[in-house]
Amino acid sequence: MSKALTDIDLPGLKLAKKGKVRNIYEVDEYYLMVTSDRISAFDFILPNGIPDKGKLLTKISVFWFDKLKNIVENHLVSADVKDFPKVCQQYADILEGRSMLVKKAEVMPVECIVRGYLSGSGWKEYQRNQSICGIALPAGMKESEKLIAPIFTPTTKAEVGVHDENIDFTEVERLVGKVNAAKLRDLSLKIYLTARDYAETKGIIIADTKFEFGLIDGEIVLVDEVLTPDSSRFWPADKYQVGRGQPSFDKQFVRDYLLDIKWAMQPPVPNLPEEIISKTGAKYKEACDLLMK
Repeated sequence: MSKALTDIDLPGLKLAKKGKVRNIYEVDEYYLMVTSDRISAFDFILPNGIPDKGKLLTKISVFWFDKLKNIVENHLVSADVKDFPKVCQQYADILEGRSMLVKKAEVMPVECIVRGYLSGSGWKEYQRNQSICGIALPAGMKESEKLIAPIFTPTTKAEVGVHDENIDFTEVERLVGKVNAAKLRDLSLKIYLTARDYAETKGIIIADTKFEFGLIDGEIVLVDEVLTPDSSRFWPADKYQVGRGQPSFDKQFVRDYLLDIKWAMQPPVPNLPEEIISKTGAKYKEACDLLMK
């Protein structure tokens, strides 16, 4: 197994932002997004990463950006290091396969969540209120059940280490304006439905996902990552069964391990055993291979 790349150091490039997984550098009129092998759970970055995870996430995002470009424009310029500005070429070995040169966008202050199945925090809320984010659902639904129609459940965009908060559509309108709020909702639902239908043909159920959008010259574009196992809940269709939690293609092994050891979800953050790292990496790779087969 190759070594996980968790710390990215590119002297001479201006670091604009360091997120849980990505480092974003300002290069000429562009941003360079470099995806590390870091992995987070419960809003904490874990000490050891998942080898090649960053390359798999980048490959999946590039795939979806291309597939969805007839629905919405995106910020991707190129994922080929040979196309990057000259100052980047000295780091070609690090950047290869895990970086994207993107247009600068004014990122909109809303996480656009779409849920197609009753799972995760949505399932917990439904058990309490028979609703998700104030949206009433039919009585008697079971865990992991498919919703009659996908729902848009936006959240705030929190800083690293701070949990996103659910917001209603009125708050989205306040944050971005009524016209843009409607566009974000409609685009999010359309992208989700298109991706969900495609993924089903590959044996993957996309239970829910998160999109980020930005403005370039006043137009809404899709930014950041898109429809990866980090931003979505991917389930194997052949193992799907209503009434229970589902096996998944994401970091569920990591979450389950942290729950099993009864970690208090505060520092110090525990190291992951090799078995959990290996199983998680295999799931990311399987999802990537299935989507592109």
